[in-house]
Amino acid sequence: MNHSTKNQRVIYFNGYVLKRVLSFTFSLLFAISVTYSQDNLQTIKVSVDNVNNDLGKVIFSLHSQDTFMTKESLHRAEGKIENNKVEVVFNNVAPGTYAIMVLHDENENHKMDFDKNGMPIESYGMSNNPLNYGPPQFIDAKFDVLEEDLEFKIRF
Repeated sequence: MNHSTKNQRVIYFNGYVLKRVLSFTFSLLFAISVTYSQDNLQTIKVSVDNVNNDLGKVIFSLHSQDTFMTKESLHRAEGKIENNKVEVVFNNVAPGTYAIMVLHDENENHKMDFDKNGMPIESYGMSNNPLNYGPPQFIDAKFDVLEEDLEFKIRF
């Protein structure tokens, strides 16, 4: 019996040591991954300098291909218009492929308004300032976030 108790102590001792080593290892890996991911996040500055008037606000949304042209967005920001200009910043953007959509929400109803023929009656724009004669396409507005901060000037 004495031998069995000794083995149980060794197992407990080894289990305790193993738990401590694993705990330390996972903590170290987590700290390294958080530091790496925080270092890898970028800032995107977006401005519009041709807003028709100072009424309402301008809504900026950052999209992936999956969220483009949907109500969902990865990041969203609203800017107050002053002297027909507005600017926002998206912080902590991970590397990837994105597109930015911008809407001048004059009546502040948080959606794009259309006339009877289905044409937008509020100004809008996208990253890369494509001239589309139809619904906006992700391929025309997409850009890559890599290792540098970005800046976009979007035109309505």
